[in-house]
Amino acid sequence: MIHLVLVEPEIPQNTGNVARTCAVTGSVLHLVGPLGFEISDARLKRAGLDYWSLLDIRLYASLEEYFEKNPSPDLWLATTKAVRRHTDASFRDGCHILLGKETAGLPRRLLERYPDRTLRIPQIPDAHARCLNLSNAAAVMCFEALRQTGFRGMV
Repeated sequence: MIHLVLVEPEIPQNTGNVARTCAVTGSVLHLVGPLGFEISDARLKRAGLDYWSLLDIRLYASLEEYFEKNPSPDLWLATTKAVRRHTDASFRDGCHILLGKETAGLPRRLLERYPDRTLRIPQIPDAHARCLNLSNAAAVMCFEALRQTGFRGMV
């Protein structure tokens, strides 16, 4: 099982799309606030379609609460600032993949705390192509972790 952790997501449609990825892969979705939308937002629900009942979704008011409730997660941090590619990680069953908010990514203090756990998805070196959409990045990271762990329970 993979855990996708969205830290302060801002766009409900992105979170809804990540929720759909979690639903079809059996991954757990963690939402760390503050959120940039209400959890009841119609755009969030629409993007997740009718998959909400399939989700294991966990809500936290802050990163501090997330770490209190998940004291020693096998975590990986997705960031464009990383040196190592996402395919260079050794993902294990139960790992937590953290992705930051759309406008700023993960907090610097978190990246500095876990420098050996940062990963990037390769992309062209162009200042105008800053990064993938959050939901696309989450899917890329999730499926690489699932590939490495053998797609257990999937057909």
